[in-house]
Formats: sequence, C-alpha cells, structure tokens
Amino acid sequence: MVSRQIVLRRGSGFSVRLHPRTLIAGTGMLLVALSVSLVNLSTGDFPVPVADVLRSLIGQGDTGTDFIVYQLRLPRVLVTLLVGAALGASGTIFQGLTRNPLGSPDFVGLTVGATSGALIVILLMHGGGLQVAAGAVAGCIATAVGIYLLAFRRGVQPFRLVLMGIGVSAMLDAFNSYLIYRARLDEALEAQVWQIGSVNGAGWTEVALVGVMLAVLLPVILSYGRHLDMLALGDETATLHGMPVERSRIMLALSAAGLAAGATAAAGPIAFVALAAPPLAARLTRAPRAGVLPAALMGAALLCASDWTAQNALPANDIPVGIVTAALGGVYLTWLLIHERKRLR
Repeated sequence: MVSRQIVLRRGSGFSVRLHPRTLIAGTGMLLVALSVSLVNLSTGDFPVPVADVLRSLIGQGDTGTDFIVYQLRLPRVLVTLLVGAALGASGTIFQGLTRNPLGSPDFVGLTVGATSGALIVILLMHGGGLQVAAGAVAGCIATAVGIYLLAFRRGVQPFRLVLMGIGVSAMLDAFNSYLIYRARLDEALEAQVWQIGSVNGAGWTEVALVGVMLAVLLPVILSYGRHLDMLALGDETATLHGMPVERSRIMLALSAAGLAAGATAAAGPIAFVALAAPPLAARLTRAPRAGVLPAALMGAALLCASDWTAQNALPANDIPVGIVTAALGGVYLTWLLIHERKRLR
C-alpha cells in the first residue's frame, strides 16, 4: 500500500505533511470541538436557541442575546478551545522529546512550577488577576529551564529529563503545600480553588493571553516538527543528518513550556488533557506519534466536552472543569497501564 500525503511548504524551513486520514480525523475533531462549543453557548441559566446564537455570532442578534453570548459565554468557550489546543500541542512535544507516553507537562513538573509561581503571587504578594497569570507563566518557564539545566550532561537524555522532572515536581508540590499550610484560611481557599483548574468566569483577558501564546509559539513548533521526528530516532542519527540536536530540543522544549504556561495562567493547572490528547489523536490518525495540529485539535475537543460535562454533571452546580479532566484522566491512565501490561506479555 502506498501512503499518500499532501506536502505544503513555505520557504526552506517550514513544511506540513498532511496524510488523507490525518486530514479527515483533524476535520472531525475540529467539528466536534466547534459543535460542543456551540452547545455551550446556547445552554446555561438563560438558554438561547442555537439559531439565535448563530445570528448573534454573525452580527444579526438582538441586544439581550448579544450580551449573553459575547459577554457571559463566548470568552469562556474561546478560553476552553485555546487552552485545550495549547495543552494538546504542548503534550505531544514533550512526549516526543522524552519518548515516553507519560512525558506531559503534568508529569515533568511544568504545571506544578506554574502553580508555584501563581501561589507565590496569591499568598505572598497578595496579587490577583494579571499578576497571578504572570506568576504562573514565570514559574512554568523557570521550572522548565531548571529541569533542563539539571538534566543536562553532555546533552539531555530523555530518561534523565523525565526523572529530573518528576523529582522537581515532587519538591515543588511540597513547597506549594507549605505555602497553603501557612496561609490564612481565606487565602488558602482561594489558592486551593485556583489549583483545581477552571474556566469559570474566564474573560477576554484570558482569551488574549492564551491566544497570543498560541499565535507566537505554534508556528515555531510547527517549523521544528520535522526535527522532533528526527530526534525520535536518537541523537546520533539526528546529528548524522546534520540536525542541530540541542538547539532544536531547546526551541521545542521552551515553546511547549510557553504553551503550557499560557494555558495554566489562563485556566489554572488543568490536569491530564496534555497527557491524553496526543495518544488519542495518534490512534485516530493511525500514526506512530500524533502531529502537533491533530493533538491540538484533540485537546480542544476534549476540554470542550469536559467543560460541557462540568456544567451539566450536577443539577444547578457548575463545577470546575479540572475535576472532570482529573476523573477522565484517571480512567485513561488506568487503561494505559493495563494496555501496556498486555502488550508486554
């Protein structure tokens, strides 16, 4: 069987290869994400018919519908889409760099580092809003740089990166627990709620934050996508093909860390989306490893579906989406471990 693909090129360093199955699966995931988003726009305390939502989105709605759609619901829906996409893309990069299905921002310490930065702002500096978001971004990037430097020894081997990330994550987790323990009750409650991960009350500021991160970093990741495929073959093979191994690894790691930082700053440390989206996208596309765009689309679809569940799981109780993704992630992780055990028999 001959594998067909469509190749799009721009200049000398940017290329995107689209297999027909990948294109079909990606289109399906995009339609699912947009469909669930439309449902989320139409449901809530003030139900709005889908037709009225569509009229409002194209500028033909009435004043009341426009207020509900644009001010109350659209920012949350856009944040959900963008955060899911950022986590999916970040997860597939880290799983490729570490060559490990558990090598997501959740497990290598990046989201814990972002949480540390946010908790320092909330509990020690008594800041809020954009200050918390800036603290989360700074904490995530600082953690990524620290893990990379600690794991570096004549280059960075994937297993060292994972082990160092787990170790740093454990230390930062203890630090976060200490910060909450010594805080006042009201501050501790605020910090604990932030740690769950939620898109409740998301506004246009959060949309702009994660949107800018995606607009800046996603093209960088796409331009280095072929380098990630080469790194999967081993550093020696990549070097023999003339690829700057460490520079490529640094660019990919920092870009993926930036996406995870933006997502965490906008919605808190939402768990398991970055872990589950890439392998699920890979299964749909029947590829050895999920591409960046399919993983991003799967992440957006997963988080949109999780947010719908969070809004409708309990009557009159809009629970944080991080609770839903943690529950689904636990089921996925259990399935992954059982699958691996059967594969090794």
